[in-house]
Amino acid sequence: MIINENEKLVRFQTLINYQFKDVNLLKQALTTPKLGNESGIPHYQVLETLGDAVIKLIFSLKLYKKGEHNAGELTKMKQCLENNKTFLMIANKIGLEQYIFASKKQQIKDTKVLADSFEAICGALYLDSDLTNVEEKVINIYFQDWESIIKESSIFNKNKLLEFLQSKYKFTPIIRCEFQNFGPQNALKWIAMNPKIYDQKKQLLIEFPELKSKYFKSKEEAEQDLYFKMLKSLKKESK
Repeated sequence: MIINENEKLVRFQTLINYQFKDVNLLKQALTTPKLGNESGIPHYQVLETLGDAVIKLIFSLKLYKKGEHNAGELTKMKQCLENNKTFLMIANKIGLEQYIFASKKQQIKDTKVLADSFEAICGALYLDSDLTNVEEKVINIYFQDWESIIKESSIFNKNKLLEFLQSKYKFTPIIRCEFQNFGPQNALKWIAMNPKIYDQKKQLLIEFPELKSKYFKSKEEAEQDLYFKMLKSLKKESK
């Protein structure tokens, strides 16, 4: 069933339990730059930047109030929460795709568009009300288990692997892997494979000829998955 423009806006406001005083801000947050540039209407790009700052502030305050006063750890925790992978997960959970105003044939599902629009919605909500409403209507609802998100985040898999290797070898090794891509150019899938670990003189220390990542839409995600599997394998061997 095709939902018209007004119905989309009404349904989304019902979803987050908030009625916009200026509903045009919400429409802008849900409008892709591609459609905006084609039609000469406001799109989410500016609101996305504002929303990013708002989300960062909210989580900084939450973590500080929770007792995390170490600047380095606070930054790492925020990075786990404030990244496109996490935003995309939330966007998919709330079915954001059905509310987006996009150009004809524009790919929306499982793309950065959803993560960007999620940030833009937070920016629009802040402009329409205040920081408290962003926290209560969005962050507290859709990030209820944010401590688990931090724990399960993959963005620091390389750091964790390096820390393990540094503890084992007492120096920082060099990690290398290969990449392969599959599928059409506009929908590439990547895997990372054949990882090898070298010492500082580029002498081979360890290789994992059978190890490879799952398929991902980016090399970075494939690489992080491979690092996780390498660490798991090394820990198993050390027991």
